[in-house]
Amino acid sequence: MAADPRDTLARVNACPACGGSLAPWLLAGEFELWRCAVCRSAITLGPAAPRSAYETSPRPRLSGLARPVLARFDRARLALFGPPRGTLLDIGAGRGRFVASARAAGWSAEGVEPSARGVQAARAAYGVVLERASLAGVSATYDAISLWHVLEHLDDPDAAVAHVASLLAEGGVLVVGVPNLASVQARIGGARWFHLDLPRHRTHFTPAGLRMLLERHGLAVEHERHVLLEHNPYGLWQSVVNRFTATPSWLFNALKRDAPLASWDALITLALLPLAPVCVVAEWLFGRAGRGGTIAVRARRARL
Repeated sequence: MAADPRDTLARVNACPACGGSLAPWLLAGEFELWRCAVCRSAITLGPAAPRSAYETSPRPRLSGLARPVLARFDRARLALFGPPRGTLLDIGAGRGRFVASARAAGWSAEGVEPSARGVQAARAAYGVVLERASLAGVSATYDAISLWHVLEHLDDPDAAVAHVASLLAEGGVLVVGVPNLASVQARIGGARWFHLDLPRHRTHFTPAGLRMLLERHGLAVEHERHVLLEHNPYGLWQSVVNRFTATPSWLFNALKRDAPLASWDALITLALLPLAPVCVVAEWLFGRAGRGGTIAVRARRARL
């Protein structure tokens, strides 16, 4: 995929996380990544994925069976905010599931989602009315904001965090979730790491880079979590499986109806299912050592 020279020049000017210098690092298929010499975060060069890549897919396979598990994941994310105490905004709200969970927990919760299909699905599945908008279109003030696996999709996370900080009330809480480029599973997965997700993921954060970005905009980091059941064990297992399948993340894409069920990759994936319990234990150990595959950070806007 040929990159627009102007896009490349803008992207390699400085690390979007900390402002450090960038240098070529990894060639993953047709995509080139450059890495920061200071915080070790990285960027994806070249054009971003087309808007169609972000349209919410039809109802995923087995989604009904997964509902109790997903509800548990939502409770774990809500716990990062503390007791309900006002208004909460979920940015990139997808199908509206987390907004529904936050409301059930006592928050006055809203969500914004740029995908038309996501907005429609939220109304149909959860009775949640989302605003179809991007982050730039939000102007109200909130007591809490969720930026859950959104920041890595942005070419300019610095501008995004600056805007999010302006939306938080004094003492307001921001919870951010991102993949961790400094994780053990990132090293194991290499160019086929599950959470690399090229070219949709544009900025690849390390914990140090994310902390620098948040603190630069007046957001004090209070807590950093590396043990996350929602993404980490599966991310490790899928990264290992990706080493053997022709289609990266075949199972994930098959469940989203983006890959055919009839495939040799299905047999390979089935054969490697016994590794799943090992990955659960391994990722728990990696997380306890501060090297989890994804991280969740809680930060607070200072009171003036």
